[in-house]
Amino acid sequence: MAWNEPGGNKNDPWKNRGNKEQGPPDLDDVFKNLFGKFKKGGGNGGSGKSMGTMGISLLVGLLVVIWFVSGFYTVREAERGVVLRFGEFYTEVEPGLHWKPTFIDSVIPVDVQSIRDQGSSGSMLTEDENVVRVEMEMQYRVVDPFNWTFAVESPETSLSQALDSAIRYVVGHSEMDDVLTDGREVTRQRVWEELQTIIEPYNMGVSIIDMNFKDARPPEEVKDAFDDAISAQEDEQRFIREAEAYAREIEPRARGRANRMNEEAQAYKEQIILEAQGEIARFEELLPQYEEAPQVTRDRIYIETMETVFSNTSKILVDSKNGNNMMYLPLDKIMSGRSENPNASRNTLPALQMEDLQNMNNGSGTNSSPTSGLRNSRFNNGGQ
Repeated sequence: MAWNEPGGNKNDPWKNRGNKEQGPPDLDDVFKNLFGKFKKGGGNGGSGKSMGTMGISLLVGLLVVIWFVSGFYTVREAERGVVLRFGEFYTEVEPGLHWKPTFIDSVIPVDVQSIRDQGSSGSMLTEDENVVRVEMEMQYRVVDPFNWTFAVESPETSLSQALDSAIRYVVGHSEMDDVLTDGREVTRQRVWEELQTIIEPYNMGVSIIDMNFKDARPPEEVKDAFDDAISAQEDEQRFIREAEAYAREIEPRARGRANRMNEEAQAYKEQIILEAQGEIARFEELLPQYEEAPQVTRDRIYIETMETVFSNTSKILVDSKNGNNMMYLPLDKIMSGRSENPNASRNTLPALQMEDLQNMNNGSGTNSSPTSGLRNSRFNNGGQ
């Protein structure tokens, strides 16, 4: 009969003799029986004693190996390890493979490279007693693992509460229009500075990287009116920028026209001065000739002046000594010839006039000089 059957072996290690329902073994009884056998083996002789000592040594060695192997751990590249010895801070370890005595040291890994986010939102009362809903988000990074772990009990919660306090303080000291429209950047900067002031005494071991103003809006009941106001302010800024751009565009043109007019005036001034100086020099040259022969000089000047006047007009004057002899000239051909040949000499028309006058004077039996009839009539009639 087997030892584990009812009524079987009386040396049943599980002490379930006569028990039809087999239960789980009692661990205390098992260890007692095990150590009892080691004691009995030691009492039986040297061989039993050595085997018991060897078994204990193997068990202790196995436990030591397990304890030693369990002490290896790895710190990742983005982390730093905070080592606690019996619950008290001992040291910090860099990334890599390390070993710690199990049950004596414990390691808390802290990420010091990742950028973390913390947001806050809520309805707040402004300085002018209006309600706005503001939503902001900050980005921070842990720079001191020890302070981040031990400075405050819950660093994430403390940081969130500090952010809420900073936002409410800044919004409470600002007007609603500044928070909703053109003062958002100023509000964001003030919240950042206020948050730095709040968390500095706690020495939490964090660095604020950035502060984002995500949203700010009025209550839903007046949202449409504020949207219209914001659109009007945006249009105002747009018109101002367009006016400034127009001014920057027009100003150089006006300055250029002013410079050009100044240069033209200066050139005109110099031209008039030179012409006057030329007339003076010409008069000084004619003065000695006029003093020697006044009548001849006067006649020559008069004839040159009339040639210049007649060269710029389409009218032709015909003069005869008797006053009743008029000669018709082909004016249409003369004018068409001048228009077809604009580079012709200015004395063409006076030359034709003189030639016609010569023919006219020859036909009437007067002086045959080319200019005598014209000169005599001008001086005789105009001088009397």
